[in-house]
Amino acid sequence: MKRVGLLGGAFNPPHEGHLRLARLALDHLDLDELRFVPTAISPHKPDPGGPGVEARLHLLAEALRAFDPRCRVERAELARGGTSYTVDTLETLASLEPGTGWILVMGSDQLAGFAAWRRPERILQLASLAVGLRPGAAASLPEVSGLRPAAAWSGGPGELVWLPSTETDLASTELRRRLAADPAHDPAGIPSQVLAAIRAENLYR
Repeated sequence: MKRVGLLGGAFNPPHEGHLRLARLALDHLDLDELRFVPTAISPHKPDPGGPGVEARLHLLAEALRAFDPRCRVERAELARGGTSYTVDTLETLASLEPGTGWILVMGSDQLAGFAAWRRPERILQLASLAVGLRPGAAASLPEVSGLRPAAAWSGGPGELVWLPSTETDLASTELRRRLAADPAHDPAGIPSQVLAAIRAENLYR
């Protein structure tokens, strides 16, 4: 069975926190692939500001350049358009790639709101959760039917496994604010190749 991790987000811009979480997933989940899944429109942040889809894709490609050959960009949500719901993405991928084991990779800040996601019980019928501890974010189990804590991911759905701390509380919202407030300053936490692309394309001004 192929084991695939899914790391979703706007990646607006992609930063070191995303890459640290990806590295933890690759090191601890025995993944064959880790796919970064850019949202079309986030249900939680419908208008975050910043550049359009193609610019975000370019920045994400720069972030992943030479990072790890098991990583790639999954465009399912961009191809579908509209508001991006994880359950829809999983149902699409599961129908296209039967026999694959899926695990959603997220920070503990995202786990706190998981019970309010669209059809969380259905998500757990299709995938497991891998949660990286994020400084300052609670690490408690959401009350969702079908969620089972596990010491390691078996490859099946419905499990929750903990990853070590990302040791960073970086947020794209704050990085966008810093980029706009002081265009001459390079804020910490953005990979150098991503910063170079931001400067070359005059983004976040």
